[in-house]
Amino acid sequence: MTAGAEGAPAGVAKATATGVGTGQEPGSGGPEPGGTGGIKRGVASRIVARTGGGAVAVGLVLVALFWLMPTFGLLVSSLRPPKETSTSGWWKVFSEPGQITWTNYDKLLSNDDMMRAFFNTIWITVPSTLLVILIGSLAAYAFAWLEFPGRDWLFLIVVGLLVVPVQVALIPISKLYGETNLFGTIFGVVLFHVAFGLPFAVFLLRNYFAGIPKDLLEAARMDGGTDLTIFFRVILPLGLPAIASLGIFQFLWVWNDMLIALIYADTDSAPLTVALQSQTRAFGANIDVLAPGAFLSLIVPLMVFFAFQRYFVQGVMAGAVK
Repeated sequence: MTAGAEGAPAGVAKATATGVGTGQEPGSGGPEPGGTGGIKRGVASRIVARTGGGAVAVGLVLVALFWLMPTFGLLVSSLRPPKETSTSGWWKVFSEPGQITWTNYDKLLSNDDMMRAFFNTIWITVPSTLLVILIGSLAAYAFAWLEFPGRDWLFLIVVGLLVVPVQVALIPISKLYGETNLFGTIFGVVLFHVAFGLPFAVFLLRNYFAGIPKDLLEAARMDGGTDLTIFFRVILPLGLPAIASLGIFQFLWVWNDMLIALIYADTDSAPLTVALQSQTRAFGANIDVLAPGAFLSLIVPLMVFFAFQRYFVQGVMAGAVK
């Protein structure tokens, strides 16, 4: 018997070539989809194919509406009289639309304590976000593209600071603030947020900046650009998606914070979260102030997020697509 290719008998080789005894037709590309592997691939293919259909789109819309329902309920509650809110649910407004009134917001705008807290929140959040972006991006550029002794060890120390919880630093920082008279000041709250926001900012931006092509930086240096010129004219424009993502995260963290402000801010420098908490009465909630105040505290972060949503998505996807 003559041996065929790969040392197999000629008959076996011929049977394989013609598909005889193999369970498949001649010229077919693989086994019939009746086996176990074929069934698994068929089910997976159908699932993947259906993810782009209209049913999935409808399902996502329903999930989005369900997620937005508490926000809509809070808005309706803030527009209803306190008596109606305490005796019935917010959905009753659909049967009695005459309940809607702007009286609660008039009271909120005329409440000096709430308005002072609202502006205190802005004075705390905006500087905390801008300083973290500025200092963090400068440090990230240095760790990514500048050569200096101990650079890698310093970066490892910065990364290690990510695991330090805020609660660990409350007592030491309290002693430091007591010695430097920073208790009860907006600057003290801002300084705390900046210090604990920088490790994440440096870690995030350094990894993004390191992915920028080196040829762009070398071309800028050949044109006579200094490090500051390269940073402001090359790094910042290319790193805008990551910077916008960092800004959204930092803004939301600081705006919604209550622990740090509750400890380090006094009545005159307290943000909106602390002011809303102080409005809670002994035998019930001060709903005529809490509802519009809570919605005011909620709508600003939502506006910031949707305003920078495009950059946020680009920053999230930047590491996945080159």
